[in-house]
Amino acid sequence: MIPFRSQPPQPRLREGYQLLHQATWEAEELDHLLLECGDRPRGAERWGLVLERSAWHLAIRNDQDRLVGFIRATSDQALNANLWDLLADPADPNRDEVIQALVQAALSRLRREMGGCSVSLAAPPEALRAVTKAGFVVDPGGIRAMGLNLTEPDQA
Repeated sequence: MIPFRSQPPQPRLREGYQLLHQATWEAEELDHLLLECGDRPRGAERWGLVLERSAWHLAIRNDQDRLVGFIRATSDQALNANLWDLLADPADPNRDEVIQALVQAALSRLRREMGGCSVSLAAPPEALRAVTKAGFVVDPGGIRAMGLNLTEPDQA
């Protein structure tokens, strides 16, 4: 359960970093960030579908105008909201701050737009500190989430 009423204030990003709402992205840039984070690229068609089916997305650009962070939300607009693709460039020296800013901004927006929803988040291990600080409970009551990757593994 997330204590929506008692969230910490939105962290400030370092000078030159900017949080962007609903910006238009090139698939190559998003795929590059996925690759940097150890995931597979999706391609333009799949990214188009993913973003079209998302309620919204947020991103962070660094002082060199490079995409260094991304998160998106889906929701049934009634009871549930899910945060996906929490990505932060491992090479960015402010990665922890980028993750924290993305999580806090996403939760702030969910509070405003869908305050009654339960929220789930798919996050990498390096985001654990930021998500627990934001109020997420890891494996509440011993319940663990599972995922299934429906793409075929690469043939060696």
